[in-house]
Amino acid sequence: MSSSNRLIPPNPPVHGEAVSPGSSNGLIEPYSHYLEFRHVYKTFDRPILVDVSFHVDNGETVAIIGRSGVGKSVSLQTIMGFLKPDKGQVIVGYRDVTHYTESQWREVRKKVTMVFQSGALFDSLTIGENILFSLELREDYDESNKMDVVEGLLRMVDLDDAMDMYPADISTGYKRAVAIARALAAQPACILYDEPTTMVDPIMSNHLSNLMLRLKTQLKLTSVVVTHDLDLMNKVADRVVFLHGGGAIFNGPVKDLYKFDHPHVQEFLRLDQVSMDLAQAVSEETDTR
Repeated sequence: MSSSNRLIPPNPPVHGEAVSPGSSNGLIEPYSHYLEFRHVYKTFDRPILVDVSFHVDNGETVAIIGRSGVGKSVSLQTIMGFLKPDKGQVIVGYRDVTHYTESQWREVRKKVTMVFQSGALFDSLTIGENILFSLELREDYDESNKMDVVEGLLRMVDLDDAMDMYPADISTGYKRAVAIARALAAQPACILYDEPTTMVDPIMSNHLSNLMLRLKTQLKLTSVVVTHDLDLMNKVADRVVFLHGGGAIFNGPVKDLYKFDHPHVQEFLRLDQVSMDLAQAVSEETDTR
């Protein structure tokens, strides 16, 4: 394989520098985190994000959890530049992107990509062509070995035999696996996952979580995972941000979440355990029939 169409992302960039907002003397302030929200606010018909601050370091996986409607997906869309904060500062790739233009965001999105719940695949293209579409957008695209790279990416997500299938031919879970392969074709430094295990069966959920863990350990990708799936959080996340009432009420290591004495957090964890116990009981009853 030539050195251009590589499967493994390049070494992360050095920490960027930006002029400190509001600085009158033009002093340079380095941003030490790969991703960061600094006191971010966002309101639609009601406040969604209220003074939210958190960060993600290079090579780290952070899970954002909480009930529906608390701003998890809004946070991802803000990181991608699809939404702009009403107030606060957003750092992406060590750069202050708060006031970036769309043309500047297009450059950011070459290194930061998102895996949508739907997969967002092109229905009229085969699985191989969907991945090739992303590959051809790379500045170092090499025509000579493009199919080797596509085949390698499909092997990486355990879909070796799906090259000539269409999105309609595969399940929701496999569409997400293809979406991950397509994201990797862009050779990103960071991947954002929006509810990757929602509406898939337990076997596929385990497959996707194992895939995400493999990408984390082998490619050292920086990742943000929005999820309701605490099994996924426990498997892949280094830290967790818990959103509630517009704010981040917890921001720390996963193991500390279970010791965090906040009634909403404890209720969330307790209900998840009830769901797990119920699923286990149903499974055991099925096995005895």
